[in-house]
Amino acid sequence: MPKSWYAESKPHYFCPGCGHGVTLKQLGYAIDDMNIQEDVVFGIDIGCSLLAWNFLACDTIQTHHGRTTPVMVGYKMTKPSKVALAYMGDGGGYAIGLQSLLHAAFRNNPVTVILVNNENYAMTGGQMAPTTELGVATTTSPNGKTIEFGPGFKGPETVRSIASKDAFIARASVSNPLLLRNILKEAMETQTEKNNFSFIEVLSICPTNWKTSAEDSLKRVKEMEKYYPVGKI
Repeated sequence: MPKSWYAESKPHYFCPGCGHGVTLKQLGYAIDDMNIQEDVVFGIDIGCSLLAWNFLACDTIQTHHGRTTPVMVGYKMTKPSKVALAYMGDGGGYAIGLQSLLHAAFRNNPVTVILVNNENYAMTGGQMAPTTELGVATTTSPNGKTIEFGPGFKGPETVRSIASKDAFIARASVSNPLLLRNILKEAMETQTEKNNFSFIEVLSICPTNWKTSAEDSLKRVKEMEKYYPVGKI
């Protein structure tokens, strides 16, 4: 479809109510607060996150699925003065891309990884993801996720166990945009001022695949926060 069709039919390129819009708006605010727009290079993964290329007026790189972290690590090595951001979903970071995420954290590469967790593979139909909690129904677990597939994967806690003590690791939620904005700023400052790795998981909503109203979507993400606690890890 031509871009004009999207512009006339949606406020942004994501599904109505999607948490990516909230996350990217706060990221944009954080970049403006730090006055680093000219230095930011924004790497985006395949999946819903790829639609982020339409949001920020900065240099953008789209990578293969699960390869955003290593691409941005490589870019940072060649351009150390730039602010390297890697943006992805839970599939790109915790499934196909987990090995790259862990090694970047272990090496303390000075990049900032932002991972949006909505507990499903949203772009391809709402399948079960590593982050799907036990009992949650998806298109591939219609009766609820069972223990054979493991509990919901706690990424920041796992990354914290292997990352440098100087790395910044945190979890935020679209339910609190101001906290999300401040955590994003602290993460990017860890890269720009301290030359260390930073990782933020953002708990997000997916009304299309969750089949929830705006009110119920917010209630569900608040329930997610009980299992996935918000704050610095």
